[in-house]
Amino acid sequence: MSTNSLEALDSADALAPLRAQFDLPAGVTYLDGNSLGALPRAVREALNQTVDTEWGSDLIASWNKHRWIDLPVTVGEAIAPLVGAAPGQLVCCDSISVNLFKLLATALALRPGRRVILSQGDNFPTDLYMAQGLESLLGQQRCELRTASSDGLLEALDSDVAVMMLTEVNFRTGEKHDMRALTQAAHDAGALVLWDLAHSAGAMPVALDACNVDMAVGCGYKFFNGGPGAPAFLYLAKRHQNAVQQPLTGWMGHRNGFEFSPQYTPGVGVSQYLGGTPGVLGMRALQAALSLFESVSMSAVRDKSLALTETFMARVAEQPSLVAFKCLTPVSPEQRGSQVSLAHPEAFAISQALIDRGIIVDFRAPDIVRFGFAPLYNRFADVAKAVSVLEDVMESRHYEDPKYQVRAKVT
Repeated sequence: MSTNSLEALDSADALAPLRAQFDLPAGVTYLDGNSLGALPRAVREALNQTVDTEWGSDLIASWNKHRWIDLPVTVGEAIAPLVGAAPGQLVCCDSISVNLFKLLATALALRPGRRVILSQGDNFPTDLYMAQGLESLLGQQRCELRTASSDGLLEALDSDVAVMMLTEVNFRTGEKHDMRALTQAAHDAGALVLWDLAHSAGAMPVALDACNVDMAVGCGYKFFNGGPGAPAFLYLAKRHQNAVQQPLTGWMGHRNGFEFSPQYTPGVGVSQYLGGTPGVLGMRALQAALSLFESVSMSAVRDKSLALTETFMARVAEQPSLVAFKCLTPVSPEQRGSQVSLAHPEAFAISQALIDRGIIVDFRAPDIVRFGFAPLYNRFADVAKAVSVLEDVMESRHYEDPKYQVRAKVT
């Protein structure tokens, strides 16, 4: 596809005006929104308001006056339609890791007599770690983590499986699962399903209710652009609420925390999955970032995401200098998230050389360069620039400079 053709696509892009709602540094092509979303201008304004007026002037009265106390539910309800959830099933709180722990424990309690947590062997590590932690805490007679390949999940679903825990879009490869089919398969086997939406929420339509999903988690700092360490969210289908008590019984999950009773009484509905005091600044930032989705169709976001990734893959495949890369991301649109993962033995050095040239990507061990495409602010011009710089880095062997071998703590 020619440069003129890409310019035409940008000119016709209905989402193009949203780019102006973000603070994007000059001279940078940001293709890492699948790891940390760019800064929406609305977030800076919201934080200034929260710090200067709410905290600065109204102080502790803001818990009531500015409804700080309601933020976990208010922000959760703003996320709900973006992931296909009816009201009353989603709260914003804690991190994905903590929320996984709560929901995995809930799933085991909802399926007495079953002890297995089934997951994909290459799932995101924190998902596996939290299951391993429960296994260690409860003992294998009550909890056992079992892993399988993507192709082996159905075969691994047996009468011991209490819950199947999967990430909708694989963080390494960008491969997308069929949520509806896998959820149905788990239910046919008598198991529950817990979906991690870290790499899908905000980049594509998600249909939790329509797919009859039991539980889900997701984060606020990737495609929702809520900022570094933004709070996560937790979904529990209404049919499972109030059936069991979640294990992290903090005061915000109490039926009436301000009675200060020494005895815990769980709240009603999904709100019992709250724990400690919410971080107001993080909540306000995420709330402001979510406002960008109010006039956006998630199907339009998905269409642009697929067009960006398809164009990038096609351009990479056309270049002789890039033949050494193996594309791990599926070509099929139905199986693709909003990133393209290219494997190469020198992936780390290549990623650092790209970053040094203003193409912000990231590296995932052992050998993957990830190019993430955030439809709210990425352009087809970004595709052209990224491929052009990647070609130059490879043709010049610029990545062989020793400085690109130095690894920082975060890669």
